Amino acid sequence: MAQWTSAVGAAQLARLLTSQQDRPAGPGTRRPPAYRALADGVRLLVLEGRVPVAARLPAERELALALSVSRTTVAAAYEALRAEGFLESRRGAGSWTAVPAGNPVPARGLEPLPPEALGSVIDLGCAALPAPEPWLTRAVQGALEELPPYAHTHGDYPAGLPALRAMIAERYTRRGIPTMPEQIMVTTGAMGAIDAICHLFAGRGERIAVESPSYANILQLMREAGARLVPVAMAEGLAGWDMDRWRQVLREAAPRIAYVVADFHNPTGALADEDQRRRLVEAARSAGTVLVADETMTELWLDDDVEMPRPVCGFDPAGSTVITVGSASKAFWAGMRIGWVRAAPDVIRSLVAARAYADLGTPVLEQLAVNWLFSTGGWEQAVELRREQARGNRDALVAAVRRELPEWEFAVPKGGLTLWVRAGGLSGSRLAEAGERVGVRVPSGPRFGVDGAFEGYVRLPFTVGGAVAEEAAARLAAAARIVESGGTVGGESPRTFVA
Repeated sequence: MAQWTSAVGAAQLARLLTSQQDRPAGPGTRRPPAYRALADGVRLLVLEGRVPVAARLPAERELALALSVSRTTVAAAYEALRAEGFLESRRGAGSWTAVPAGNPVPARGLEPLPPEALGSVIDLGCAALPAPEPWLTRAVQGALEELPPYAHTHGDYPAGLPALRAMIAERYTRRGIPTMPEQIMVTTGAMGAIDAICHLFAGRGERIAVESPSYANILQLMREAGARLVPVAMAEGLAGWDMDRWRQVLREAAPRIAYVVADFHNPTGALADEDQRRRLVEAARSAGTVLVADETMTELWLDDDVEMPRPVCGFDPAGSTVITVGSASKAFWAGMRIGWVRAAPDVIRSLVAARAYADLGTPVLEQLAVNWLFSTGGWEQAVELRREQARGNRDALVAAVRRELPEWEFAVPKGGLTLWVRAGGLSGSRLAEAGERVGVRVPSGPRFGVDGAFEGYVRLPFTVGGAVAEEAAARLAAAARIVESGGTVGGESPRTFVA
């Protein structure tokens, strides 16, 4: 019986490997042998989760042809990987990826760092802040007071609590988008919402157009659902969406779904203007594509001069093209797993019906807590506190990175929670690996792209500030020195840091 559970084709693996471009070696720097560079490249892909564990690798001859190297080079690289525990082989079954005993299995998304590691590692992987107290405690207390009547029911509300659905609909109406409760479904976070939408509209093999780069966890969710991702390149800096490119992709590829984050895009921080939103909706309508607009960052403007455009759904009054996803997780707290979908009533009915075979519903107590925040004004005060935290962290992180790594390039966004950084010609994958060794966890650019794109980038979230931001930048600089030196720098080791 084969030990592998998936397979990576030679062409796909070649694209992933050739994307790993490092800064050219300086005078006197020794490059590793070709087989060693190939083995290191495969190991990095496994460690980052971009090639899954237990994935069958191409035969030596196939990969050699795809990479234009000798079969001897590939054979030597595979042998090195076997010796290090990253590859297993059996005659007749081929070779498949593995991890050495004692190593954690790599995640393919951006999962939070385990709490026990927080004393020695600064986590820049997860773009989420601590809860804005005292509002979390007050919301839970308020929810407990409202709970008794619901405790006498079965507790399953597939569409969400009627009171919360009505409150979310009213909030859209106040934003100038008339909305009925029948157009709202409450979900278990934005991820739950997008998962439900993908299963309803995009079966296995369906095309989904995505921004390039885009949010790593959503990209992985879509891959796991069997979607064929069609990347649409973002413009440089904060310019955002190239409407001519979007119109061309939607017309020629005819994707079933297009997924966009128009409000402080993750990871770039770009904010789509009204003209971009209007043209994007028109292009999706013309192509017959369902446009999924992720609004999880919409309330996180950080500068006073930001003028927020109309929501994307404001350009689709009939609700025939745009499905909107919102969430409490970014604006309030990631531990509050409450999201929602705004769509035409018939779409909501279909999503609710399909939920019987998924999670049945969202926890009642958390729904009551969010409803308490919305109905008492606590939400606005909590979000204002969140903006203050993110603004301070952003400014501290920007200053620290500019001081420690002046060759790194980025545009400072006016909102959101992330900084998209071009890492001075270094490999983002190798920076992420070196960062683990010096005590800073940072996601590499390729996690946010398709087929190895953005190797020269990393994403930095606004989750640390003050002295922690300064220490994080110092550790990133140490990781950069490791990468520049070819893998080792004397004396670089993690330091315990108590925030």
